[in-house]
Amino acid sequence: MILSKLSSRLLNSRASLVRDSVDRSVLRDHVRWIQFTYYTDKGNNVPGETKKMNMYEAINNGLRIAMTRDPDAVIFGEDVAFGGVFRCTVGLQEEFGQDRVFNTPLCEQGIAGFGIGLATAGVTAIAEIQFADYIFPAFDQLVNEAAKVRYRSGGEFNCGKLTVRTPCGAVGHGGLYHSQSPEAYFAHTPGLKIVVPRGAKQAKGLLLSCIEEPDPCIVFEPKILYRTAIDEVPTDHYKIEIGKAEVVREGDAVTLVGWGTQVHVLLEVADLVQEKLDASCEVIDLVSILPWDTELVCKSAKKTGRVVIAHEAPLTSGFGAEIVSTVQEECFLHLEAPIQRVTGWDSPFPHVFEPFYLPDKWRCFAAVRNILNY
Repeated sequence: MILSKLSSRLLNSRASLVRDSVDRSVLRDHVRWIQFTYYTDKGNNVPGETKKMNMYEAINNGLRIAMTRDPDAVIFGEDVAFGGVFRCTVGLQEEFGQDRVFNTPLCEQGIAGFGIGLATAGVTAIAEIQFADYIFPAFDQLVNEAAKVRYRSGGEFNCGKLTVRTPCGAVGHGGLYHSQSPEAYFAHTPGLKIVVPRGAKQAKGLLLSCIEEPDPCIVFEPKILYRTAIDEVPTDHYKIEIGKAEVVREGDAVTLVGWGTQVHVLLEVADLVQEKLDASCEVIDLVSILPWDTELVCKSAKKTGRVVIAHEAPLTSGFGAEIVSTVQEECFLHLEAPIQRVTGWDSPFPHVFEPFYLPDKWRCFAAVRNILNY
């Protein structure tokens, strides 16, 4: 009872800090909405027409392009035939037929194993795991089979034509079985490539890169962005390089590193720091978890001397720890303060207490303030 009352009081006070003019009952119903503001990707180095799309529409557009360009491409997973839970495959079975877009049994291990078999036989296999939280039954297939086929066969066989898409991260009401961010588990596996888009434009370009990549890929798609992320997306085929991070805002005081939804949190933090502390933050979207862009991150760390890393996954052994280790090793003499991590907690993902679990802008702002005052 005490915790419940405290939760209500903190949630109400926190809401007033962010949106004084919005009815608090609305904020309580959509807690995740107050955790970040979406920053539209305004850069466009892709020639040709663009169209305003949200992220699930951009993914759908990318899948349609891939299926049209490659007659051997197939899409499969739980409920993909009618469009999937998040509508990313809507309309594709009607366009390409039941032999190329089809449902599977509720068996993630079977989905991954089937995809490996198809890819090894030369078919472009695009699999959907309905939620990243349920990818763990397929873990053995992905890390022990998909990642090792090329190495084990001495290059005679490979399943590089396998791409696995899966929604990840918090959405406001997912709880412990629908809100996890498991990218760090797979980042320990040579032979896989892992990407996490921050918005619609990136999601399409990264997806097309993964489909055409000669190694098996996993695309973790932050589900909260499916409808909230709206960009001007090029309508033609284009790719975004795997393994290349992006500086989404330049600065000289602190380097902020994140991926997926957390990039938008950090952009908002950068605005707060500029306003309240008169300091500029450099914000980096890591884009690719495996491989990750050590060169760009270290270059920024040497410039600013201070680094804050934020991710939704728990602290212990999260991918932020790998970044910390590398930056400390490569940039030690340039650092002005210990590297900070702002993450989820080492506990199952809570439901009613989700606002206190997530690394929101206030926790990240406090880390930046502390590192500047070190």
